[in-house]
Amino acid sequence: MDHNLFILATFCTYFLLFFPLHVVHGTNNNTVIISSCNQTPYPHVCKHYIINTNNYLPSTLDDQNSVDLSFRDLALNVTMEQAVEAHRLVATVDSTSFDERGKLAWQDCIELYKDTVDLLNRSIKSSSNINNNPLDTLTWLSASLANHQTCRNGFADFELSSSHFEFFPSMLSNFSKLLSNSLAIHKSFSTKTTSFIHGRRRLLSDQSTWPVWLSGASRKLLQSGAGGTRAADIVVAQDGSGGYKTISEAVEAAAKLGGGSNRIVIHVKSGVYKENVEISKEIKNLMVIGDGIDATIVTGNGNQQDGSTTFRSATFAVSGDGFIAQDITFENTAGPQKHQAVALRSGADHSVFYRCSFKGYQDTLYVYSQRQFYRDCDIYGTVDFIFGDAVAVIQNSNIYVRKPMSGQKNTVTAQARTDPNENTGIIIHNSRITASSDLRPVQGSFETYLGRPWQEYSRTVIMKTGLDGLIDPAGWLPWSGNFALSTLYYAEFMNSGAGAGTGGRVNWPGYRVLTSAAEAGKFTVGNFLAGGSWIPATGVPFSADL
Repeated sequence: MDHNLFILATFCTYFLLFFPLHVVHGTNNNTVIISSCNQTPYPHVCKHYIINTNNYLPSTLDDQNSVDLSFRDLALNVTMEQAVEAHRLVATVDSTSFDERGKLAWQDCIELYKDTVDLLNRSIKSSSNINNNPLDTLTWLSASLANHQTCRNGFADFELSSSHFEFFPSMLSNFSKLLSNSLAIHKSFSTKTTSFIHGRRRLLSDQSTWPVWLSGASRKLLQSGAGGTRAADIVVAQDGSGGYKTISEAVEAAAKLGGGSNRIVIHVKSGVYKENVEISKEIKNLMVIGDGIDATIVTGNGNQQDGSTTFRSATFAVSGDGFIAQDITFENTAGPQKHQAVALRSGADHSVFYRCSFKGYQDTLYVYSQRQFYRDCDIYGTVDFIFGDAVAVIQNSNIYVRKPMSGQKNTVTAQARTDPNENTGIIIHNSRITASSDLRPVQGSFETYLGRPWQEYSRTVIMKTGLDGLIDPAGWLPWSGNFALSTLYYAEFMNSGAGAGTGGRVNWPGYRVLTSAAEAGKFTVGNFLAGGSWIPATGVPFSADL
């Protein structure tokens, strides 16, 4: 652990040197900092960590834009300093008094804060390059907030918050405020440059062209689905006809192949693979392709009731950027009585899931963080079964509501945005929400809603989607009392079907029926995901606009 902390501290020092902050003592410098801090959500925290820790703006600032840019970089650097300190403090907490569940939640926190240090490193590097997409830093800062919240959630899963989280230093609360400040500062810049980013994107219709770098063999694999086995770098087969019998072994082999900018393809032949798969952030540009939905199945039964945090309960978890899955089923068989039980968790930036199925009950699909696209998929569940804080668009997919436990209410989504400046949300576009075969005969006995607000700024948009009659006329369900009802953003646009009528919908301040294509257009693949700049390279078809 000490060695890892040394490396993190070295990284931090390197990037602080990369952005030299020339010392300029005096009233004028402090006045500029105070004025800039007053524009942030938490001015007091901003001033404390910048002024009191002897951080200064550069000495040569000839216009307001230079001041703003330098202040943004300064705020990121200060946040980075505190991220390293937060990770150190969490990693050195005395956990000897924790029970087993408390230790599991604490171990999640160590991993999550380490990831946050990496995300902030990436943000600093990206912000230094004027040609980089400003949405990258917005995404990574949003993911850092998700990490902070998920650390707390792990203790809440086991109802341990009052007896365990008090061990964590109070500075972690200030750290989350520093993240919010950096997010607000950076968003003001990204707003100015977003039109440029979108203007240069390449928009493709469903008839996608193939990028030059994608090999002919990989194109065949993508086009043919179950065919094209010889194009795979690694083959998994339970009957021994491949190089490996488990997916986990194949992932370990893929890590040794390097990856990087070159995509590694794992073909998983038909069969039921009973294993928990974890693809770490170090394994980038990995593709896992099966022989089809319900032909290749990855299954597990991890759940909160049996001792896993929600974060750790996933049958299949992926963090490495550029991940693609195709023609495969991910399931969690814990059942409705086990409550939180994740089939798939993705925190992989620019991840794509094409012709996949996700089967579970509560918390099936954890769209955890960063940018994600789902196309032609099937998603099954009961309570909050599409949830998380990613920038996620689900397109041309079937969402099947299953029969819950007696007395339960079905909720399709539970989006977890904690800050109004996050660029996150769950978007369901051109899809269908209907009852699965087990619910259909008794759907009148259970209430089904489009979603409920897991966190204060929860954002979900459902547009041009077929809503069957199982959807309650109110449409949306409160989480607890009036929590988040005025701060959430829930919207519907041009939906159809027996459950699409909006006359009886909730009258919350944060709910709206969109009538403007321009407003709805903000949530398309092209705009919300900036998908035209990265999805074409995957070879997966998509619709960029409404």
